[in-house]
Amino acid sequence: MSELRFEAAAPDGPAALPADWRRIHNLIIPTAPLSAADVRERAGRNRLVVAYLGATAVGCSTVRPPAGNPAAATVIARILPEFRRRGHGHRLYQHALATAREMGADEIDTVVLAANADGLIFARHHGFVEIERYVLPGDTIPFVDLRLAVKKPDGGPDRGPHPAGPPGPPG
Repeated sequence: MSELRFEAAAPDGPAALPADWRRIHNLIIPTAPLSAADVRERAGRNRLVVAYLGATAVGCSTVRPPAGNPAAATVIARILPEFRRRGHGHRLYQHALATAREMGADEIDTVVLAANADGLIFARHHGFVEIERYVLPGDTIPFVDLRLAVKKPDGGPDRGPHPAGPPGPPG
C-alpha cells in the first residue's frame, strides 16, 4: 500500500492541487460548494492541504490561523467516504493539528456539517465537544462547531464558549 502524503494547495502552486482540494471539499460539503476563485482566496489566508494515496487524492484539510484570545485555530480534515476507516483521517488530522500548533494555536476548533455523521463521530472520537450549531443564510442543514476539550489543572475538561462566536462558513 502506498504511503499517504500531504501537498499544500497554495494559490501560486500547481493548479491540480487546488482543484483536488475543491473537488473533495464540495463532495463532503455539498451545501456550501466553492468555486475555483473561492479556493484561491481561502488558500491565501488559510493553510489548505490535499492528502494523496499514491496518485489518488483521498482527502483535504483546512487550517485557519489562530485568532482571538486565547488564540483559537480551526482545523478541518475531510476524507472521501471510500477511503475512511483506514487511518487516513487520523493522519490528516494530526498533520493539520501540528500545523495549527506551529502557527501558535492555544485552542483548536473544528466545524462539521451536521449531516456528516462520520465527521461528527470522528471529531468526538478525537476529543472535540460541541459548542454551537448554526444554519447559514439560505441553508437548511446546520453546521456544528466543536472545540478540542483541553484538560484543566483539576483534570476536568475545559468546555468554554467560543471566544469569537461562529467562525463563518466552513472551508
